[in-house]
Amino acid sequence: MEIIYTAGEIMVRELEREDELKLAAWLSDPVLLQYYEGRDRPHDLQMIRESFYQNDGETRCMVEYCGKAIGYIQFYLLDEESRGEYGYPTSGVIYGMDQFIGETDYWDRGIGGKLVTSMLEYLVCQNGADKVVMDPQAWNIRAIRCYEKCGFRRVKLLKAHEWHEGQYRDCWLMEYPHP
Repeated sequence: MEIIYTAGEIMVRELEREDELKLAAWLSDPVLLQYYEGRDRPHDLQMIRESFYQNDGETRCMVEYCGKAIGYIQFYLLDEESRGEYGYPTSGVIYGMDQFIGETDYWDRGIGGKLVTSMLEYLVCQNGADKVVMDPQAWNIRAIRCYEKCGFRRVKLLKAHEWHEGQYRDCWLMEYPHP
């Protein structure tokens, strides 16, 4: 098991093959899918393997809280296409990240904020990030509030950016600028 970092009760480690069953359970739960991937896209093991176990430059991780796997986070250097789409220059170290708490009993307990804050610290201090970006759907006010509490700011509305539950949805480009 390769640990990426620990921060208090949170440990982020690289995804392992045996995590696929946990991911499949989370990503077939309609409560979670309402916010991540869509309720019309429950994941079976084959979809999990195709989406989460490929070598494409993303670092995919499990999130443990007090020793229990409760969520998922991934981070990656923004590629040239994404930089162009978001309006960023080709210079500078810009990371993207995505995450979810899969164990819904752990929602609304401040853990998501601790996870995002600790990942920001890791990306800035260990990986030299100048900026970190995310693009949550514009209607997901709870996530946006969490990210803003962690220091992200909304910088650009991305119209019809992400396919979710049968339609393209607007998303906010949010960035965390390293001072």
